[in-house]
Amino acid sequence: MKKEEIILSKIKKETIEAKGFSIQIYTEDFKNDYVSLTDIAKYKNTDDPRFVIQNWMRNRNTLEYIGLWEILNNPNFNRVQFDTVRNEAGLNRFTMTPQRWIDTTCAIGITSKAGRYGGTFAHSDIAMEFASWISPEFKLYIIQDYKRLKSDENSKLSLGWNLHREISKINYKIHTDAIKTYLLADLTNEQLSYKYASEADMLNVALFNKRAKEWREENPNLKGNMRDYASLNELLVLANMESYNAILIEKGINQKERMIELRRLARTQLLSLEKLNDNGMKQLEDKSEK
Repeated sequence: MKKEEIILSKIKKETIEAKGFSIQIYTEDFKNDYVSLTDIAKYKNTDDPRFVIQNWMRNRNTLEYIGLWEILNNPNFNRVQFDTVRNEAGLNRFTMTPQRWIDTTCAIGITSKAGRYGGTFAHSDIAMEFASWISPEFKLYIIQDYKRLKSDENSKLSLGWNLHREISKINYKIHTDAIKTYLLADLTNEQLSYKYASEADMLNVALFNKRAKEWREENPNLKGNMRDYASLNELLVLANMESYNAILIEKGINQKERMIELRRLARTQLLSLEKLNDNGMKQLEDKSEK
């Protein structure tokens, strides 16, 4: 798929208003906004906005600007082809379209898509330059509503950040209490002596203090197994335990001794991860107080 063939259904779309004209905006990464040049061009020519865009792109100053933007932001920009295009600019026979610009130079600052909801879009840096060429007054109206849009987005992000911080604090407290309950206690002689039917069940006891069957009996209304309800930290440690257990098996170490080693590993790694979480939570709280 070419760069310009962007699937608009999978990206975030917004609309701003300027002097009665609706202008589409989309972003794929929530960092770089692409603004519809087609919609902006309708301010000058409602019937054929493509003609307006092509006239703008024939201008040598335009090519200098969008070429410099690509040099600064696009490591794959074809500078050799750009020099060829720039040298042709100004000649009577010279024509330039968004699609030709994209195909010739591997540009990413301008995109073009066919279809009912298609058109030509450009990075906001380029789109504002185009709007200025159309009408400085119209550009100011675009900027005004664009700022309003970004302000709304920042407010939503702030709310999401606060919610995430509070949930993280709650989850951290719950998980720390759970570790104090079972992980800091030593395994019983019965647990160490038990002949586990599978290595997976042995790992369950080493980490969670219970076999899969015991967990199912305690949680008859829950679907899945205990690992489905494990925290991210527990799953990370479990993956390390599985690798370490394989090494211990190769060394011929019996199950009881492996249980002791794996329990020690689980305790050390989980406590280390929780310490990292604790430091992270303190940083979150410090930021919230500023």
